[in-house]
Amino acid sequence: MNPAAPATDVRQHILDVARPLLLSKGFTAVGLAEVLAAARVPKGSFYHYFGSKEAFGEAVLEDYFGSYLAHTDALLSQQGTAAQRLLAYFNDWLDAQTGDEAQSRCLAVKLGAEVCDLSESMRAALERGTGGVIERLARCIEQGRADGSVAPVLAAPAVAAMLYQSWLGASLLAKIARDRAPLDTAMTGTRQLLGLHDKV
Repeated sequence: MNPAAPATDVRQHILDVARPLLLSKGFTAVGLAEVLAAARVPKGSFYHYFGSKEAFGEAVLEDYFGSYLAHTDALLSQQGTAAQRLLAYFNDWLDAQTGDEAQSRCLAVKLGAEVCDLSESMRAALERGTGGVIERLARCIEQGRADGSVAPVLAAPAVAAMLYQSWLGASLLAKIARDRAPLDTAMTGTRQLLGLHDKV
């Protein structure tokens, strides 16, 4: 790492290097020394960028959800009906969870249960991030009602929450079973909740 690089670049570099480590090992198992060594940043400079390991964890989550929500926005604003955009989002989720690239996996799935009892600020960052995803899904479901491509029985916010919860749970079960079957089940349930059947 270039010692003359701007502080914001160094901070972002540390966050970028940390994400795959946390996805692989979890929050408590990854020491700051390991992160800084991987980032090639002097150990003594950590507290120049983050006030504590907890603040660092919150920053990792904020950075992750910033990228994830931008990716979600891109998927949900493509051409096509709202139903097609929603299915593109969930197909992307399925591909990410079943691929070999660990960096594409869901940090909320990996860290959610671990950090919520350890840190209120990290729990709040997870809540804000996941809430942002659900809000975007709900908007797209409403657009689907308007364009006639989806026909959910329940209100859009409730369906969005149910879908997100289903996919988070399916991602965890897929990790436990080392089998994509829970994700395929989630996709079947998604089509049913959206009233798609065989239309899309």
